[in-house]
Amino acid sequence: MYIDALSFLEDEREAWTPFEALSSLSDDELERPLSPDGPAHGWSGRDLMAHLSAWQQVALDAARELAVNDASPTIDRVNSEWDAIGGDEINARITAEWRALPLDEVRRRFSATPGELRGYLTVVPETRWVKNSARLDFFLECTLDHYGNHEDELAAFPQVP
Repeated sequence: MYIDALSFLEDEREAWTPFEALSSLSDDELERPLSPDGPAHGWSGRDLMAHLSAWQQVALDAARELAVNDASPTIDRVNSEWDAIGGDEINARITAEWRALPLDEVRRRFSATPGELRGYLTVVPETRWVKNSARLDFFLECTLDHYGNHEDELAAFPQVP
């Protein structure tokens, strides 16, 4: 799908932009869960921020490894864990861990992680991710594809501009 890092990074940045609006919500708005019957499945804005940021952090950890090595233990671990226990269990664990964090820390990570990820991906040799279909799929699943999967949740927050 992608033949160079720049194309991926431009598309990723564009796809991420709508989610940045979550940062404009007040603390009360971020903490308020939406209807469990709606597209956000009872999540709060904080939960959506945490979910997306956590997966960006996974991609960032992998990018850090690939910037200096040909292998990524993070990718191997996450793929193995996904196969062993499944995404629902992993995502439930992420939600619990991030709900224990102060909201200011969730906001900080939500703000910092996307740019840090993009920065690392600019120094990872393309042969280690863009030109490696399995690794490219991993990065897509943590970013572009993942954002697309959560557009309905984002739209469920009426206060998001």
